[in-house]
Amino acid sequence: MAAARHGAFHQLQVAAVDRLTDDSVAVTFAVPPELREAYRFTPGQHLALRRRSTDGSEIRRTYSICGPAGSSGGPETLRVGVRLVEGGEFSTFALKELQAGHTVEVMAPAGRFVLEPTAGHFAAVVGGSGITPVLSIVSTLLAREPSARFCLIRSDRTAASTMFLDEVADLKDRYPDRLQLVQTLSREDQQAGLPSGRLDEARLGELLPALLPVDSIDGWFLCGPYGLVQGAERALRALGVPRARVHEEIFHVADDSSASAAPASAPAHSTVTATLDGRSGSWPVRNAESLLEAVLRNRADAPYACKGGVCGTCRAFVVSGEVRMDRNFALEPDEVGAGYVLACQSHPVTERVELDFDR
Repeated sequence: MAAARHGAFHQLQVAAVDRLTDDSVAVTFAVPPELREAYRFTPGQHLALRRRSTDGSEIRRTYSICGPAGSSGGPETLRVGVRLVEGGEFSTFALKELQAGHTVEVMAPAGRFVLEPTAGHFAAVVGGSGITPVLSIVSTLLAREPSARFCLIRSDRTAASTMFLDEVADLKDRYPDRLQLVQTLSREDQQAGLPSGRLDEARLGELLPALLPVDSIDGWFLCGPYGLVQGAERALRALGVPRARVHEEIFHVADDSSASAAPASAPAHSTVTATLDGRSGSWPVRNAESLLEAVLRNRADAPYACKGGVCGTCRAFVVSGEVRMDRNFALEPDEVGAGYVLACQSHPVTERVELDFDR
């Protein structure tokens, strides 16, 4: 599985493309027996998909796995949710052209927004397509752990735009006493339930204590647009929830979002040494390029997907030297504190930097 993790793709056949809403689909891939171990996943992980555009350039996008994890032997199928993004080349292709029988290049599962099934009481606040990884987490947890409970708080624009509406309803019917479901709509009134409106920090600060014993929740999972995730994190912090219990995955980040680190002067000449799959090499870093770009010029198998600091696929450990990250929406604070960076957002501060993608 290590080779697949470090940038190797396999051609997987599309088994089904199911329409979820007017602007979203679920794509199911068939996994042949010889690749099932490589595609074994933990609930909450995502897949990087790759295709060539009409001009020959490479397009990579990450989509979360929405199906439950199998108990053994690796998955026979993998299902991801894809929502149309305005101007998005891959999502447009998935909604308008992709069909059963087509093949797509798929990287092995990655990501640390995960929950290994365990006893406890958990909760999630999700917005829009942020339901996708949480659906995998919830369905796996409740199936495997008879004593586990989960509260799912989700926000969507309208009922018609709500992804996986039937799948979540089926889970609620199957586990009525262990799954607490709270649905909010921002642009449509509901006949029952909460009034319409966005789930911002102030609203969540009032809502969460009314729904849950906030202090005793074992893990919080926040997923969706940047604004919703950050608002939910601030609300939880104000309620005294330890940061270690909060897990985040951001799906959409505006280009003008603030960077995570202050600018630092770059050396006139710098070199990056990178270890990938047990092999190391050293190469110069060109002016203004990221460490990932420097590695990719010499090692095409370097792992990456979004190049936007969101997916975390390019996570690497800084063995020596110092780097700065332009922004970080994927690594937890304890990972950064331990020495991990996103290579796609990292630039050298010292003349020599050594990265290890294998740790």
